[in-house]
Amino acid sequence: MNLPNKITLARIFLVPIIMVFLLVKWDMGSLHLGDISITYNQIIAVLIFIIAASTDGLDGYIARKNKLVTNLGKLLDPLADKLLVSAVLISLVEMDKLSAIVAILIVSREFAVTGLRQIALLDGTVVAASKWGKWKTAIQITMIIVLLLNNFPFEYISFPFDVVVTWIAALITVYSGIDYFMKNKTLLTAK
Repeated sequence: MNLPNKITLARIFLVPIIMVFLLVKWDMGSLHLGDISITYNQIIAVLIFIIAASTDGLDGYIARKNKLVTNLGKLLDPLADKLLVSAVLISLVEMDKLSAIVAILIVSREFAVTGLRQIALLDGTVVAASKWGKWKTAIQITMIIVLLLNNFPFEYISFPFDVVVTWIAALITVYSGIDYFMKNKTLLTAK
């Protein structure tokens, strides 16, 4: 078990901790910023989410730089990403902060592209992350943070950034999924 794989496993183990802070009903109090109220549970969940999300680039960088890329890492890294994002999206739906349609759209795309990557691996090919896939990840992380922080600080200027970033995340997610399948359609028709 090398360092990049340990970092990836840490990301997986942070998922249930985030879920506890988002979904378990205990009152740790709230931070009141004018009309905005953010529970301390949400703030702790956001901080853990940011730490977990930041490990995504870190594990890959360390693995490539030190030639520590393993089959286990190739399996665990995308799985950890999907678990983290899917768990938080489902939590946001439960918290009534995100439409179930948007969550289903994003989660479906994630699993469809993961399936495509598995088909590629069976064919001996690696489907690398595209620029649209990277944009998709960045905007999804931004959306999650903004939704968990109740649109702070944009609420002060009455700008619905949470709505805007959610629509952008949904559109880029769909576009990047279509992009992956169009660029790799030969994998689906190969005999």
